[in-house]
Amino acid sequence: MTATLPSPGTPGTNNRARISARTFRKDRWWLGPVLTALGLTAFVVYATARVFQQDNYWVEEHHYLTPFYSPCLSASCVPESAVFGTLPWAFPWFLPYALISLPFLLLFRFTCYYYRKAYYRSIWQAPTACAVSEPHDRYTGESRFPMIGQNLHRYFFYAAVLISLVNTYDATIALAHGENGGFGIGLGNLILIVNVVLLWCYTLSCHSCRHVFGGRARSFGTRPVRYWMWTQVSRLNTRHMLFAWITLGTLMLTDFYVMLVAGGTISDPRIFN
Repeated sequence: MTATLPSPGTPGTNNRARISARTFRKDRWWLGPVLTALGLTAFVVYATARVFQQDNYWVEEHHYLTPFYSPCLSASCVPESAVFGTLPWAFPWFLPYALISLPFLLLFRFTCYYYRKAYYRSIWQAPTACAVSEPHDRYTGESRFPMIGQNLHRYFFYAAVLISLVNTYDATIALAHGENGGFGIGLGNLILIVNVVLLWCYTLSCHSCRHVFGGRARSFGTRPVRYWMWTQVSRLNTRHMLFAWITLGTLMLTDFYVMLVAGGTISDPRIFN
């Protein structure tokens, strides 16, 4: 099996090697894309099922609210769970209770630079792996509709920051609802706090966040504080892929734990009241 390369400048060619095989690679190049596709699919299936279940999302005793329902906006929400108030009508089954936050969070992750690479390779196969041909005749990148919308990622970042603040409030206010009506810590509190800390790590490690602090600066010489902040964000940025995957797991774990406690399947172990 051989590959031939047309002469440079030959009309009607793109000067690429003509290879009859999809790839000459002998390693398990397909394993990474397969695992990525399975991981993303598992999260989408779980999150979709939970968002539209519209039940077991709130633990009144300890003020636990799953992030999949925050902020709870439907008039059908348990009143105490809607800390920011609700809209004046109940949502039909096909609308999530967190109608405003979830679309922005979805778009923030969907347009994320890491997730683009993940689903471009594993699902869209553009390309599946290095030195593996892709099943597409043309390549237009992100220069045409609808993919040009990926450039809106920088704006979804600001929405994600606001939603992270809401999640932080949810985790913080739950500390003031111990068994005696005062400060208390249970396993659920720790799970909510760890989840929100990791969500901040993912959000602040975003490439758009790094650009906010240093993208337009011609020099950091007269901006020591800004340079320090840009440096810290840059350090987080090197682990953006790690946080992207970890937060998918912690979001499901947090929601699953709240669901079990809210449904009475388990009780929340108290550490301090």
